[in-house]
Amino acid sequence: MNRNSIVVKIGTSILLIVLAVLLPLGFIMNQLFTGFYFNKTQERINDLSDRYAASISSLKQEEFLDMFETLGGLTGQQIVIVDDQGTVIANSGLPSLAEGQRIDESAFALLKSGSTVQEMYADQKIGERFLSVGKPIFSNDRFIGAIFVLEPVEDMYQSVDMVEKAMVLAGIGALFLAIGFIFIVSRKLSNPLLEMEKATRNMAEGDLQIRLDASTKDEIGSLAVAINDLAVELDRFRSNRREFFANISHELRTPITYLEGYANVLENELYQNEEERQQYLQIIQQEVRRMSKLVEDLFELSKLEEGRLALDCEEVDVMEVVESAVVKTRMKAEEKGLKLEFHKENDLPSLYADGLRMEQILINLIDNAIRYTEFGKIRVRLTKESNNIMISVIDSGMGIPEEDLPFLFERFYRVEKSRSRELGGTGLGLAIVKQLVKLQRGRIEVTSEVGKGTAFHLTFPVEKRDENEED
Repeated sequence: MNRNSIVVKIGTSILLIVLAVLLPLGFIMNQLFTGFYFNKTQERINDLSDRYAASISSLKQEEFLDMFETLGGLTGQQIVIVDDQGTVIANSGLPSLAEGQRIDESAFALLKSGSTVQEMYADQKIGERFLSVGKPIFSNDRFIGAIFVLEPVEDMYQSVDMVEKAMVLAGIGALFLAIGFIFIVSRKLSNPLLEMEKATRNMAEGDLQIRLDASTKDEIGSLAVAINDLAVELDRFRSNRREFFANISHELRTPITYLEGYANVLENELYQNEEERQQYLQIIQQEVRRMSKLVEDLFELSKLEEGRLALDCEEVDVMEVVESAVVKTRMKAEEKGLKLEFHKENDLPSLYADGLRMEQILINLIDNAIRYTEFGKIRVRLTKESNNIMISVIDSGMGIPEEDLPFLFERFYRVEKSRSRELGGTGLGLAIVKQLVKLQRGRIEVTSEVGKGTAFHLTFPVEKRDENEED
């Protein structure tokens, strides 16, 4: 398995967490268990040594010393008594501390000063370890000797070893169970990510119809939904791009053909009279304007999308801007037999915006309304709602199908492509409008009904924008 795979990384991470929990926990439990055993033993022999030391008033009674030796044999403990010189005078059976032998000087000094001596003692002759507690013996406030109570701890060490082995085996078993669990969990977590990787690679190779299962409601499900949405958007972009190249090809091929044909006619003087010559020149001029408009739209949209279009914002009289746009488009509407109406409220506040770009937005919308309206009227309405200026352009034209409305402001998208070409649309105008509205903190919405007309609604906030605020 590849060590850089996400399965290995997730599994290793979880395993390290498990080990980081198990190892300290095992160590702490072992220390607690061992400490509990030793503390209990130490408390017991400490209590016994206190009582034994308190019961001795003289070390000269042989029967009394023999009793302690016998007591040690009966209790399973070892009892050693020393006199005021540190010499062993009684021993219940510990070979390394025979009677007449002196004990360690440092331990004896502590006992003589009244302190308790606690230590681990190993008898080399019998190979056994003891927990030893020594207590001084006083008679009439005079130090007369000391008594040692020694508890064998070999059995305790064996018990502790058994517990340690059991804990190690339990830890190993838990570790193997954790590894199995980690493998299952890491596979379950990584499989959706691997599927996403495969899907995105297929998308990169051009398969934009692939879709991921997004049944879970967690972050992975959300990522799957985002990838599916990306595939849809990329597919739509690819379709739009193909449509765009087809449109550009058509839009450029037609005027170029006209230009080449009529230029050839004029060059070879194949016209019949001066009137026909003027007609051909007018056609050439129209096609040149058409090509210039297409290139201009493409250039402006490119600047908008790259954020290179600078706005000259100031306080503008929005009524004056709308009236100017209506006046400039009224003749075009009347030439088509359409009525262009302007309804407005009085005492409207000024708007912080780029006046020329605002006019461009309105002229574009009104031109569109005129282009796609065969009879009836076009209404431009200017109102104020709350802290917003509302501008609506409403026509009685052919309308837009509901399924086309979500894509209306996308680049190169055109409703009824053949009809749009006939009417001179390039599919860029509304995309430019949306970008210009957005740059001026506005919002644009559209409603339409096929056969009854279309309404575009613009909303702009009245508050003045900070000049240092970035777009």
